[in-house]
Amino acid sequence: MISSAQQQLTPITIITGGSEGIGKALALEFAQGGFDLLLLARNQHRLETTASEISATHDVKVLTFKCDLTTQDSGRKIVTFLELNQHYCQHLINNAGTGLAGTFAKQDEGEIQQLVDLNMRALTDLSRHFLPDMLERGNGGILNIASMAGLLPGPYQAAYYASKAYVISLTKALSWEVWGTGVQISVLVPGPVKTKFHARMRARSELYIKFGAGISTQRAARMGYSGFRCGKCLIIPGILSQLGAVALKIIPHVLLMPFMAWFLKARIPHKPKSGDRF
Repeated sequence: MISSAQQQLTPITIITGGSEGIGKALALEFAQGGFDLLLLARNQHRLETTASEISATHDVKVLTFKCDLTTQDSGRKIVTFLELNQHYCQHLINNAGTGLAGTFAKQDEGEIQQLVDLNMRALTDLSRHFLPDMLERGNGGILNIASMAGLLPGPYQAAYYASKAYVISLTKALSWEVWGTGVQISVLVPGPVKTKFHARMRARSELYIKFGAGISTQRAARMGYSGFRCGKCLIIPGILSQLGAVALKIIPHVLLMPFMAWFLKARIPHKPKSGDRF
């Protein structure tokens, strides 16, 4: 039973990595739907810029909170922020993520740990924290952002592909667990999207960058939002990506793996530069 103190709180949609890319596009979709927003990211300037843009065009409250989700106490800080502002999490959009390209054995151990912390641990921790209250209320939901990369192994982007497979698997299992409760859990699985993400993970000369045109962040977000609101578990935006997902189920891995290695391997050496994330 919901306490009187909880009843005084107002709902808000939390979007991690909400200052740019798919996160920003999803923020605009939820704002269009009339939902108040809490945007999380590491860059305060980009957060404030995005919040101002949304507030100027939509009649919703937009809060921002600078937060590094790879730290162990990030979840507690988010909860404290919500309590201070008299909100509860109605929707959790786990969008923040990072990637790494290159040979796994040569990648920096610290960067691999950051990938694991952001793409898997933070997503899991936030979901575990906010899901019980959603179930108690009988409404709300979680939208996780994965990738077509999660549907198969990816040589030369091994940890990134594996992390997205985890996100898809976790979402499908949780969606089954909450079926019939009024809580929706979905995962958006786009193919290449036109963002700065791939450059930040130092994937610049790979063939998939040259030949994969990608869809816009707006289209990916629009289909993700509509699919989530319609109760879909697995949301794959775009007919080509949907056909690709079917093909991945049919093609034997003995044939698929050499192709993926050829497709993902860098054609020129990467410069030793720290990766970025949002």
